[in-house]
Amino acid sequence: MLTIGDRVPAFRLQAAVSLEKGKEFAELTHESYPQKWLVLFAWPLDFTFVCPTEIAEFGRRNAEFRERDAQVLGLSCDSQYVHLAWRQNHADLKNLPFPMLADLKRELCGALGILHKDEGIPLRATFLVDPQGVIRHVSVHDLSVGRNVDEVLRTLDALQTDELCPCNWKPGQATIKV
Repeated sequence: MLTIGDRVPAFRLQAAVSLEKGKEFAELTHESYPQKWLVLFAWPLDFTFVCPTEIAEFGRRNAEFRERDAQVLGLSCDSQYVHLAWRQNHADLKNLPFPMLADLKRELCGALGILHKDEGIPLRATFLVDPQGVIRHVSVHDLSVGRNVDEVLRTLDALQTDELCPCNWKPGQATIKV
C-alpha cells in the first residue's frame, strides 16, 4: 500500500459528476485539480449498506473541505453508470457535490494498494494528498466499519498548519513550538 511521502499515482478515470442530463460524466485525472489538496476516499461497492452513510457525510461536509482548498474525490471499482444509477436512486446521494471515480479495471485501487486480498474490492481507504501530489495521510478500515469524516477534517487541518500538532489537537488550539 502506498504511504506517507509517496506520490499519488497518475490516473485517468471516468466519473459520475452530475444528475443533469448531458452533464452526468467527466473524465478526471490526477492533475484535474491543480494547487488543491485531494481527499481521495475509496469504498468497496455501490448499492451497499455502510458506503452510502460515508459518501453522504462527505457530501454534507463538502463545503468544509472546499474552505480548506481541498477537493473530495470518491472512488470505487463500479462504473460511472452504476455510480449515476445509485445517485439517482438513493435519496442521500442525489445532490452529491463531488465526483465519484469509476475504477473499473482497478488500476488506481491496485496502484494505491487498497484492494482487499480475498474480495478484490477496495478497502475503506482515505488518502490526503497535498497540492504537490504527495500523500500526507492514509487511513484504512475493514469493509464493515465506516470512517469518521470529523477526523478526516481534523487531520487535514493539522497537516495544513505545517506545524507539530499534539494528540487530540483541534483547530484553534496551540501547536507545539520547539
